[in-house]
Amino acid sequence: MAFNGKYELQSQENFEPFMKAIGIADDMIEKWKGIKSVSEIVQTGDHFKITVTKGNKVIVNEFTIGEEMEVEGPTGEQIKALVIAEGDNKLVAKMQNIASVIEVIGDQLIITMTIGDIDFKRTNKRVV
Repeated sequence: MAFNGKYELQSQENFEPFMKAIGIADDMIEKWKGIKSVSEIVQTGDHFKITVTKGNKVIVNEFTIGEEMEVEGPTGEQIKALVIAEGDNKLVAKMQNIASVIEVIGDQLIITMTIGDIDFKRTNKRVV
């Protein structure tokens, strides 16, 4: 249950290039750039519920390891995704043309999303 907890965004790398690569408009990139987010993860066995709060927007995605599901993608549309576990502290997801790796390292939650040759990395610190 390495993932259970609440995490606050500390830093992010390649935010703008990644958002442009997935088709987010410049005005939305500017609006979202400074917003801090809080992610809460509840893991029950192979089932995960991830709630991300960005300002006044709340996104909730639930999934079970190894089962295809629909989640809200970065642009707000519903996309199919498949998540597999690699050990006790790493999840790997494939969603359309985006690869995502979520891992817990100590008290940090590191999320790296890749499209083409752009790696967008978010570093979050456990707060609860």
